[in-house]
Amino acid sequence: MIGRVLVVDDEKALVLALKGLLKKEGYQVEVAYSGEEAIEKIEPGAFHLIVTDLSLGGVSGMDVLAYAREVDPDVAVVMITAYGSEKIAVEAMKLGASDYIPKPFDNDEIRVVVRKVMETALLRRDHQRLLQQVQEAYGFEQIVGNSRPMQRIFSMIEKVADADVTVLVRGPSGTGKELVANAVHYRSPRRRRAMVKMNCAALSQELVESELFGHEKGAFTGAVARREGKFEAANGGTLFLDEVGDMPLETQAKLLRAIQEREFERVGGNQSIQVDVRLIAATNQDLEAGVKAGTFREDLYYRLKVVEVVLPALVERREDIPLLIDCFLKSAAERFGRDPKPLTGDALRAAMAHSWPGNVRELKSAVEQALLLSGGDEITSSDLLGSGSAGDGVELGTIVVGDQPSTFREAKERTVEHFERSFLEGALRRSGGNITRAAEAVGMYRQSFQQKMRELGITADQAMNGEQKGV
Repeated sequence: MIGRVLVVDDEKALVLALKGLLKKEGYQVEVAYSGEEAIEKIEPGAFHLIVTDLSLGGVSGMDVLAYAREVDPDVAVVMITAYGSEKIAVEAMKLGASDYIPKPFDNDEIRVVVRKVMETALLRRDHQRLLQQVQEAYGFEQIVGNSRPMQRIFSMIEKVADADVTVLVRGPSGTGKELVANAVHYRSPRRRRAMVKMNCAALSQELVESELFGHEKGAFTGAVARREGKFEAANGGTLFLDEVGDMPLETQAKLLRAIQEREFERVGGNQSIQVDVRLIAATNQDLEAGVKAGTFREDLYYRLKVVEVVLPALVERREDIPLLIDCFLKSAAERFGRDPKPLTGDALRAAMAHSWPGNVRELKSAVEQALLLSGGDEITSSDLLGSGSAGDGVELGTIVVGDQPSTFREAKERTVEHFERSFLEGALRRSGGNITRAAEAVGMYRQSFQQKMRELGITADQAMNGEQKGV
């Protein structure tokens, strides 16, 4: 990136000399012959560096500094000072100036100061640009959904992001728990620091503790050097523990202490290390059942569950499927260099009726595969779900809704309700009326399954008898 410099001085000869010198160094240079002219040119992102004389007449160099820092906090400012005004220059440094150059100066001195300050300014801009890209990547744009359950999730993320509390994200596999963790971190005051991730289920019991807390040289066979753990790497930032329900009991005790005391020891060490870490944990397991079974510590459970975000299975937010498909198609087409293809009506109905046990992750994979392998101009139901699949036996194309609905929203609500009723009753019949088995079979929490039954007025006996209310 070429650095952009604004040179400000009321001595025309000095301005032209500095402009020539800095252009030879490869910078893009603009000039201003007064503080007023400089202020007219300063805009957010316009310059990386401003070199201004302290004494400019009407609007002083200090005024230029104050205005520049207000308009663009990332711009660097170097002050040129007359002999005997070093105290004012020091004051300017306190107000945000990066450096100052006393008169008289030589060209080498200008080159060194400008190069040093410019390198820092460019790094700061790059950091801000990358941070913005990360925030966009992990913002709500990547967590797609207009349904009421997802709007509640978005609202919770907004409320807890800057509260610096421990967050427990729960939901079936493939629902986007890591995306929620990303969104919480990158909307929090810790977003400029690291977000460190660890999958507790991906490591053996022997390695989990070392990975989490680090180890000293010689702590165990193969520990040939001291190693920093995830807690240390996340100091000042966020530690995301995925699949925390799979953590061994002994490690759970040490994790609890690290959360409570904000300190721990490396494996094989006896020195306490203090850290400032925000913890976000995620699991698809029933931690309450783990507590009752003695496989998960009750005290750790309540430490993690300061704020709980529960993600719904895809079958619980069926109305989001068309939006998700559209999003995945556009993203895949761009990534694979293909033209996006629309779904046929049958394909969309089949997608709406399918159970999607792998949730959003499975839907995304199916859409990407269909785009790559479809031979026609449209994606058919067989492209999306394989031949013979029509959506787990729920036919949405032949719904009878009684009186003709007056609006699209009403028609959609009736269609979704009809599907949910048919889907849940079918699951109950296949499980012999056992609600727990029915919920597990379709990838829902038992509590969520029961809540949906109550909303629709369904009972297990009614489903077994084949009774169905009209919609």
